[in-house]
Amino acid sequence: MANYPLPPEQLEAAMGYTYRDRALLERALTHSSYSNELGVPEHHLLCNERLEFLGDSVLSIITSEYLFEHFKDCPEGDLTRMRADVVCERALAGYAEQIGLGNYLHLGKGEDRNNGRHRPSIVADAFEALLASLYLDAGKARVTEFLLPFISEAIAALKPGGFHGDCKTRLQQFVQQNEGDFLEYVTVGESGPDHRKTFVVEAKLNGNVIGRGEGRSKRMAEQAAAGAALALFGMNEE
Repeated sequence: MANYPLPPEQLEAAMGYTYRDRALLERALTHSSYSNELGVPEHHLLCNERLEFLGDSVLSIITSEYLFEHFKDCPEGDLTRMRADVVCERALAGYAEQIGLGNYLHLGKGEDRNNGRHRPSIVADAFEALLASLYLDAGKARVTEFLLPFISEAIAALKPGGFHGDCKTRLQQFVQQNEGDFLEYVTVGESGPDHRKTFVVEAKLNGNVIGRGEGRSKRMAEQAAAGAALALFGMNEE
């Protein structure tokens, strides 16, 4: 059984980056529940909340620039909705899960006992703090290099061709038009190291494969499979 938190060097390996100022990384990994327990003055300066504030802006500008450059024909409203889809708490928690971020967090005893390492709000905030720490240590270009694989894959999983929307929801609504049809997602493949796995999922309708997708998380692979199914049914331009 692993002893938590895991050494930060393992997280650096997962990120493909070694910090010059390790204190920045340690602060990004420190939840307020832990710093509060230290009982020292200005304990709020020891946790990741201030870094989270900065990381939110770093995340927004890098994502916005990517969407602006890659979706030149999309109106502002579509760009805004796409950005919201890939920077929301659920999405950030998924990115954090891919690198096992929760395993490296310093949590208060109560938070740790209550499964805080896997709580979406905690790991999503920590991911933003991690972006800020990387930004301060290495600059925007390095953050972009680290972040864009998550963002680009999440956008691609929304729908083939980059159209925004929740493919699983749209496919479910389509399937429900025919009473008795059964839709399911089956994981048929898994490869890569624990910190950078790739999953392969098939969408099946009444036992028949209607779509197949890959992703760095099962959720992303399911979205990609649903997008492929929508394309099969000629719904990829709705």
